[in-house]
Amino acid sequence: MSQDLDFRPAGAAAPRARQVWSHARTEASLILRNGEQSILSLVIPVGVLVAGRWFSDLLGQDFAVTAVSVLGLAIWSSTFTSLSIATGFERRYNVLERLAATPLGRTGILVGKATGTALITSGQLAVLALIAVALGWHPTPDLGHLVVAALAAVLAAVSFAGCGLALAGTAKPEATLAVANLVHLAGMAGGALLLPVARYPEALQPLIAALPTAALGEALRTGTSWSLLVLLPWALGALALSRKVFRWMS
Repeated sequence: MSQDLDFRPAGAAAPRARQVWSHARTEASLILRNGEQSILSLVIPVGVLVAGRWFSDLLGQDFAVTAVSVLGLAIWSSTFTSLSIATGFERRYNVLERLAATPLGRTGILVGKATGTALITSGQLAVLALIAVALGWHPTPDLGHLVVAALAAVLAAVSFAGCGLALAGTAKPEATLAVANLVHLAGMAGGALLLPVARYPEALQPLIAALPTAALGEALRTGTSWSLLVLLPWALGALALSRKVFRWMS
């Protein structure tokens, strides 16, 4: 019994979903292999967790508060700082320009990049949560708190990513590297990610509370729904800004 075999090359592009998923896996693997991004996204948050566990008196807050705050720090690190720096250097070396010329296209690049970043961020959150539990964290949130925290995490990630892409798509990569790291530190120290808004000077609290970092931190710590009202316009505005100013070629 014979069977005809067709050895002709398949000239058509792969299905769209497969293209995007392949690009997402590539993005995720590049993030994992980048030492600087790993330090920002995992090593620093783990260090804060350990410090919060053993030096909670110096921080002036319970370890439970520090644990959930560190989850917000991981989202901030991955979706703003790491994303902007990586994208800035991809523009420098014309990686984005060349990928845009493939069947993947610009939309596929963005969706794949977003999916890869989401995969890495989800993994980081899972690892940090397990480490926090091992250090003595006993989370007991109710359903409403979980829903608000999850929605806030998504909106915050969109806000941070939009701002990061706007920066990476307009500045030189060296400037993106410097500004992204400075903003990252500013968000940690003054953006109410690690400390509640109430811990800051009273005169500055309204301004700090309007920041997306503060809204994410408060949503994770207390489940307050006002955080969503702060984050929604930030997410929409950041997306609109990045679409307006992002340039694919340096």
